Amino acid sequence: MTWTDHIHADPTILGGKPVIAGSRLAVDFVLGLLAEGWTREELRANYPQLTDEALRAVFAYAADALHDQTLLALRPGAA
Repeated sequence: MTWTDHIHADPTILGGKPVIAGSRLAVDFVLGLLAEGWTREELRANYPQLTDEALRAVFAYAADALHDQTLLALRPGAA
C-alpha cells in the first residue's frame, strides 16, 4: 500500500487540500484530531469511512511531506 492509493487532491474538493479518497476528510483535519487526543476508535465511530488503511495512508502522506523539511526554531535567548 502507498498513500497515493488513499489520499488525493482535487481542486473542486476543499480547494485542492489532500483528502482521503471518496470523502471530504482533509489529511490535516484528521491529523489535528489525533493531535487533540482522539483515538482510532473515536475517529472510526465519528467517521466510518476512515478505514485503518486510510489512516495509515494519512501517516504515510505526512511522513513523505515532511521528509526533507527542517524546522529551524531558536529557543528564547539563543543566538
